[in-house]
Amino acid sequence: MSTQLEAASIARLSPHDSTHFSVQYSQTLHRLELLQYWNIPTGSKVLELGCGQGDCTTVLAHAVGEQGRVVAIDPAELDYGAPYTLGQAQGHISQGPLGRRITWVQQSPLHYLSSLPSPSSTSSPPASDGKAFDATVLAHCLWYFSSPSLILSTFRALKQHSKRLLLAEWSLVATHPSAQPHVLAALAQAALECRKSKSVSNVRTVQGPKRLTELALAAGWQLESETRVQGGEGLLDGQWEVSACLSSSFEREVEEQVSDERERSLVLALRDACEASLEGVQGGRKGVRRMDVWVASFI
Repeated sequence: MSTQLEAASIARLSPHDSTHFSVQYSQTLHRLELLQYWNIPTGSKVLELGCGQGDCTTVLAHAVGEQGRVVAIDPAELDYGAPYTLGQAQGHISQGPLGRRITWVQQSPLHYLSSLPSPSSTSSPPASDGKAFDATVLAHCLWYFSSPSLILSTFRALKQHSKRLLLAEWSLVATHPSAQPHVLAALAQAALECRKSKSVSNVRTVQGPKRLTELALAAGWQLESETRVQGGEGLLDGQWEVSACLSSSFEREVEEQVSDERERSLVLALRDACEASLEGVQGGRKGVRRMDVWVASFI
C-alpha cells in the first residue's frame, strides 16, 4: 500500500470533519513519514509520550501490527483540545480497528514511568535486557514541557525502561523561505510564555535540535541518527502559529503579563519581525509553510 493510501485509511480512524478531511490526512501523512526514519518493527511495544488526540498514536498502532502494543500517555485533561477534545478523539479511536492495540493513560510521563517496576526487579522480563518498551516516541510534544530540566528528568527515567528514544520536533530552521514566519512566530510565543508562572500554550519551552541532543546525551542516550524533513504544503501548523502570534489577544497578553519594559520590547519585536517576514511570502498568511522538522533516534 502506498504511503498516501495508508495515510488516507488511517486518518479516517480519527474524528474529523469530512469537509476538512485534508487537515487530518496531512497530519497523518506527516507521521507516516516520520516512521520511515524511525524504523519501528512490527510486534514492537511502543511508549508514546504526549499523545494528545492520537495523530501519531494511530500511525504507531498501525505500524506495530496485531501483535504489537502502544501505550499512549498524556497529562492533559480529557476535555482539553479543539476541535475535538482528547477524550472525544481517544474514545473514537478506541472504537475503531486499531483500538485494542492502544492503551491510553492520562498521567504525567514521570509519574507513569515511576510506577513501572525496575528492570532488575522483574522476574520475567518482557525483553532480554528487562526493558518494558522497544521504543519511546515523543513527536511534536517536547515544546509542551514546562522546562528543560523536566525534559532531562524524563529522558533519564526513560533510559531505564526503553531500548530506543525516538524524537520529532520543530527544528527552528526554515529551508523554504515561506516557512520563516513560522520560526519567528514560535520564538515570539515562547518569549511570552516563558514569562508566565503557568502556561497552557502549545509553545512553552522552545528547544532546538542541538539543545535536545545535549539533554538526551546528558541522560545517557547515544545519538544513532538524525535528519531534517522539510515541511509539506498540506500541514497548516505554520499558518496557525503565525495567526496566534499576530492576533490582538497576543499583544494584549504581552501588555498584561510582561511588566519589564525591556522584556516587553523584546517580545513585541519578535512579533513585529514575524509580521514583517510575511512581506516576502506569496499569499501572505495563507502562503506560510511549516518549518523543517528534526527527526532523531537515540539508543
